[in-house]
Amino acid sequence: MSVSSRSFDNEPADPSGDGGFIRLRLEISYDGTDFTGWAIQQGSELRTVQGEIEEALATVLRVPGPLRLTVAGRTDAGVHARGQVAHVDLPTALWKSTTAKDLLRRLNGRISNDVRIRSLRQAASGFDARFSPLARLYRYRICDDFENFDPLRRHDVVLVKGPLDIAAMNKAAAGLVGLRDFASFCRRREGATTIRTLMRCSFSRTDDGLVVATVEADAFCHSMVRSVVGALLDVGQGRRPVEWVEQMAIAGERTSAIQVAPAHGLTLESVTYPPDEDLPAQAERTRSRRRLEPS
Repeated sequence: MSVSSRSFDNEPADPSGDGGFIRLRLEISYDGTDFTGWAIQQGSELRTVQGEIEEALATVLRVPGPLRLTVAGRTDAGVHARGQVAHVDLPTALWKSTTAKDLLRRLNGRISNDVRIRSLRQAASGFDARFSPLARLYRYRICDDFENFDPLRRHDVVLVKGPLDIAAMNKAAAGLVGLRDFASFCRRREGATTIRTLMRCSFSRTDDGLVVATVEADAFCHSMVRSVVGALLDVGQGRRPVEWVEQMAIAGERTSAIQVAPAHGLTLESVTYPPDEDLPAQAERTRSRRRLEPS
């Protein structure tokens, strides 16, 4: 069967399949340790989460060409995900030849153990994994006690010199919440806006002594979470005053003063979508903002 590639900017596939494609929604978890990130890098054979799943799809469904995945958030090398969401437009004939349960079983049997597709189903009309979300939520896990560091958590917990001043970190973090230009905390990409709404940014200590940063926004630009955490770690370790973080944000220019926290402490925990009936409107609002906002 010949398979054509669909761009992630395309309108959602017709839910009835009359347009020749059915859109599937996948919920995915992965350990990012041995991946060079989510996204396939053109001309490279480096291992990526996207490449692993797309290869499995092509193999299981016996198609010669790629079935391209569109993802809610492209994670960097070493970053993990517990609640990643993606969609793929599958030719209707292929979808009718299988079931969601069987396809899920076969895909998980094909991919490696550091990736798991948690669920797979036909997407609601108007669903777009990239443009429909209301929010993405990340957590960053830190150990600030050398004596109690668990080596079994070395792939998802960052060890730092402590103890961290969580109260100071939370005070500094509160100044970043809201709608603003996060250019100081992002690696710029051509034509991409750095304006985001940060809904939540806070630190807490768990029962086992870890410090966990919870960061939620409508969307994130490249390296934003790790840069925000890196800046706040400087406050928590007493190297910078509380006011310094907001001063950096107001400056609107990325500098070497803001350190990017290591990738392996970061996990994409969840992606929030509106009710099914609101999906098309939310996707259009997101597309419109990204077309109109300055880069």
